Amino acid sequence: MSDTTHSNRVAIVTGGARRIGAEIARCLHQRGLRVCLHYRSSNADAEALIGALNQVRPESACGVVAELSDAAAPARIRDAALQAFGRIDVLINNASAFYPTPIAEATQTQWDELMASNLRGPFFLSQACAPALSEAGGAIVNLVDIHAEVPLAQHPIYCMAKAGLVMQTRSLAKDLAPAVRVNAVAPGSILWPEGDAADTPEAQAAILACVPMRRQGEPADIANMVTFLALDAPYVTGQVVAVDGGRSLHR
Repeated sequence: MSDTTHSNRVAIVTGGARRIGAEIARCLHQRGLRVCLHYRSSNADAEALIGALNQVRPESACGVVAELSDAAAPARIRDAALQAFGRIDVLINNASAFYPTPIAEATQTQWDELMASNLRGPFFLSQACAPALSEAGGAIVNLVDIHAEVPLAQHPIYCMAKAGLVMQTRSLAKDLAPAVRVNAVAPGSILWPEGDAADTPEAQAAILACVPMRRQGEPADIANMVTFLALDAPYVTGQVVAVDGGRSLHR
């Protein structure tokens, strides 16, 4: 059953068609929000999720296709939400590219892609949505990473981009206050990366051995924290909350 408290509110979720992004979209929708799902190439997943959400509440979900490295993407995403629903209350910067870039092999193309999805895209989308968010007294929640603080081996560009997103979170929390709150969630081990050749049972066991909770988290763990920061934390801004089963305690 949906919460009706937020039934007039609207959320944008980038990378919202699959995995953690889809769970965030479902969680916000369950709280009564209308959602605009951004995606790049996951058309079938996006259409299925939008259809399912609209089955629950007609005309409560829409989608927009954009490549975050495209300079026109922020305005396109913002305008899709405004045209469909007339306002923006919540922006979830979830979309993220992730893959290793060993220092001896890293390329400028990889730099550009990882920085575009993890750092540049969130900044310029936040900039584009700031007037509507300010008018609504809204919130931004960025998805960062525990490795923004403690680097992951062989992933220097990704870690630098996420570290930049942490500072972006804090900077925008100061600059957009008091109208807009800006926070971040730093996931630990939630879903194993797709297509990672090093993602073996042995590698997974080594990761979980560093997690005090001794288990992997679930997308709902992240979605619930994102939703809390977006809707239920009116005096919280500029904060990064680790949802990692205690893994960040392991140095």
